[in-house]
Amino acid sequence: MKIALIGYGKMGKVIEKIALDRGHEIVLKISSRNPGDFNREHSRAADVAIEFSHPGAALENVRKCLEFGLPVVCGTTGWLEQRETVEDYCREQQGRFLYASNFSIGVNIFFELNERLARLMNKYPEYEVDVEEIHHTQKLDRPSGTALTLTEQIVDNLDRKTGWTMDPSQRQDLIPLRAIREDEVPGTHQVRYRSETDSIEIIHTAHNRNGFASGAVRAAEFLFRAGPGSYSMRDVLL
Repeated sequence: MKIALIGYGKMGKVIEKIALDRGHEIVLKISSRNPGDFNREHSRAADVAIEFSHPGAALENVRKCLEFGLPVVCGTTGWLEQRETVEDYCREQQGRFLYASNFSIGVNIFFELNERLARLMNKYPEYEVDVEEIHHTQKLDRPSGTALTLTEQIVDNLDRKTGWTMDPSQRQDLIPLRAIREDEVPGTHQVRYRSETDSIEIIHTAHNRNGFASGAVRAAEFLFRAGPGSYSMRDVLL
């Protein structure tokens, strides 16, 4: 499989290594140094694109991929208010698009646990819930896309919650969400339910970027074989 890397920072370099280890070829690398190289002509060399850039560039990068007929896996977070627009454009172009807030296999198993736990806790209003995420100081979006996915899952399954807040003086129907930035932390996410008698916690801790990168390459392999449509990591893993 021939891959175009759109975004060649720390994550892009890890993705490159894992893709090569899995027998794939990197035919195009786009960064802030060579944005002009991302054009229709150069994209023809690739079978699929993996996009890890930054929130301000993601929408245009994904639209270009779809316009060029290039299936695109996107892992950039912080732009999701425009996701529906992209999925509509994907349908118009009969393209292939896969987005995930986190490509790690472990995190996606964590998502399944979180959803199941929220359904169970819906019966027990004496438990309050909160979410916390910790990432490296270079992460641009706050809170993380993974934390937003976790809170959205809880809201969808916990009748007493209608949204989330980063304001400590939150309403009772909002989930408190803390976003912490520390040096050299790949990513930690915690969901905690507390009552007067006990606490229940589920935690996922990433030790490095390899899990994210490996999942992104697996997603690209899936998308390369898939038909037109918009997909998620649930389609890849389940």
